[in-house]
Amino acid sequence: MAAKSLLTPVALGSTTLRNRIGMSALTRSRASGTVPNDVMREYYVQRARGGAGLIISEGVLITQQGTEWPEAPGIWSQAQIDGWKNIVDAVHAEGSKIYAQLWHLGRLNHPAAPEQIAAGVPVYGPSAIMARGGRFRHIPGVKDYVVPTELPDPKTIIALYKQAALNAKAAGFDGVEMHGANGYLIHQFLDSSANQRTDSYGGSPKNRTRFALEAVAAAQEVFGADVSIKLSPTGGNNDLGMPLPETVATFGHLLQQLEALPTKLAYVAFMRYNPLHDPIYPDADGKTRATQFDVITTFKPYLKQTPLWANSALSLEEALAYVADGTAAGVFFGLNWIAHPDLVKRIEHGKPLDNQIDFAHLYGAEGVDPALGYTDYKTAAY
Repeated sequence: MAAKSLLTPVALGSTTLRNRIGMSALTRSRASGTVPNDVMREYYVQRARGGAGLIISEGVLITQQGTEWPEAPGIWSQAQIDGWKNIVDAVHAEGSKIYAQLWHLGRLNHPAAPEQIAAGVPVYGPSAIMARGGRFRHIPGVKDYVVPTELPDPKTIIALYKQAALNAKAAGFDGVEMHGANGYLIHQFLDSSANQRTDSYGGSPKNRTRFALEAVAAAQEVFGADVSIKLSPTGGNNDLGMPLPETVATFGHLLQQLEALPTKLAYVAFMRYNPLHDPIYPDADGKTRATQFDVITTFKPYLKQTPLWANSALSLEEALAYVADGTAAGVFFGLNWIAHPDLVKRIEHGKPLDNQIDFAHLYGAEGVDPALGYTDYKTAAY
């Protein structure tokens, strides 16, 4: 199949992308503490030089949190803003656009993590319900999540999203992607398995979507049309997931409300079902919460004006078909960008995707060069 459908320009919010191939957010744990640095700049520049139409930053913490990912960057301090501006300016010089993915972990923090201790606040979730699983490899003796404190006033976090958007604007980002997927805070509010509140943020689909809609509205006060949201309705990852009828009712209501916004979103990104995001938890029931169904086919009819971008384990053939038949305005690749900094050029020139991912250094390793498995992948000959 010719790659032409992916290589044409496309409108995105207030701007235009040079092609329809995006780089999905990819946590890589290379920040200096929580501050973006020069090795991160090189990583993003390589992928902009390799042709990315749109780059979504790795998850950017909107406030000091005890993430399970050490060396994850934030955007609450001036040093972080300056670090991101150094990256964003360099990406723009290579012809790509870049959105910041705004990220709050919710119940997936840990009170023993150094950043959480420094923050001096509890681990918050929509309700006091612990997630199964946990990957706190950098905290000695810790392997599980904790029961979170029910967030007393969700509007306090909404204010943090707005401030993060203001900081992203100051850093020069072209827009923001609200992280509403993979079991993090916005997703937790959407899902009744994590959200059992009895106030106006819990219960019905209308109430459970309120937090997501308020977060989007806060970001739009800053970026207008250059706001998007990433959703993973199949659940599973980080112990979320509802029965199919409830899933469709909840995400359907959310999409109807997003579609009705006076200022349309730049896009809605849907993560399809992916076994990699469907872990079996090591407890007595041995089950996952994932609800397997065709997310794109189910929710495409809800979006009459808002562009849909497809994500998660897309083959090149699927990506081409989605865009060629109008199902998606664009597509995101993730793992292929890790090993192929020149991914778009390879697609354009018919080069094989033959680099192997260095999984041993996917998230770096203590005492080794951070470039290893990060900025040392070879480009093809053209």
